[in-house]
Amino acid sequence: MKPTIADPQIPLRLIRERQDVDPSLVVAQPTLLGAIKLCISLAGFDADKQVYRDLGIDPGHWSRITRGEAHFPIDRLPELMDLCGNEAPLIWLTNARGYDPRSLRKLETETERALREANERVFALENDKRVLIEALRGNVA
Repeated sequence: MKPTIADPQIPLRLIRERQDVDPSLVVAQPTLLGAIKLCISLAGFDADKQVYRDLGIDPGHWSRITRGEAHFPIDRLPELMDLCGNEAPLIWLTNARGYDPRSLRKLETETERALREANERVFALENDKRVLIEALRGNVA
């Protein structure tokens, strides 16, 4: 949503903190729509209006989506999951396609990779230090 001359305010989007979802709760949903509704419910939104407004979906179309008379725009699923802070629709889809949803894990970002590698180097250096101290004390393993 871009501000217009009549509405100069920039809309603020509330993004929920990422939360883990119990896969068994998600796979119990009979349809993708059920998983989408669960995703929204777990986010704790006070009203659907917050969701369809932030996703830029027409209120009438949203009403038809929630009644199962129209389809959720599939290209908006990542945006919905970011908005709600959980991956319920993704978990449902992986299970529906025959994959084990418990084995899903996010890819590392560059920062996370660098941190992991730095931690591994620190661990190796601390181990080397321990071995050297033991050797200096005469405790050779």
